[in-house]
Amino acid sequence: MNKEVIIYTDGACSGNPGPGGWGTILMYKDTKKEISGGKPDTTNNVMEITAVIEGLKLLKEPCKVSIYSDSAYVVNAFNQHWIENWIKKNWQNSKKEPVKNRELWLELYALVKQHEVKFIKVKGHSDNEFNNRCDELARNAILKL
Repeated sequence: MNKEVIIYTDGACSGNPGPGGWGTILMYKDTKKEISGGKPDTTNNVMEITAVIEGLKLLKEPCKVSIYSDSAYVVNAFNQHWIENWIKKNWQNSKKEPVKNRELWLELYALVKQHEVKFIKVKGHSDNEFNNRCDELARNAILKL
């Protein structure tokens, strides 16, 4: 049976584009690991996707993963099957334009396929302590740039 892991993620940008940061919390049983990072010139969406990628990269074996994100962009890409449609349409969106952040989506899609993943949308900047902590990690990462 696969290990059950919970991952909370958030991305932030000071200006969009501008300096950005991401924060991720991984939880397995009683263990909690926090990671974060940033880029001097990026977008909010890039940081949201990066937060999920970095969390999944830490998993050393196939797991059952619940990913909590306040990013509708990330959650809907999987829950509303946008990503499968982008792949079918050769990475064109519904407006027949190239999908932005294709390289990141490809990396994330490959990581998701290694696990049993469900994406759960959380309300940002509300009373979810783990989402708020990820936001704090992301903002602190911007300050460290």
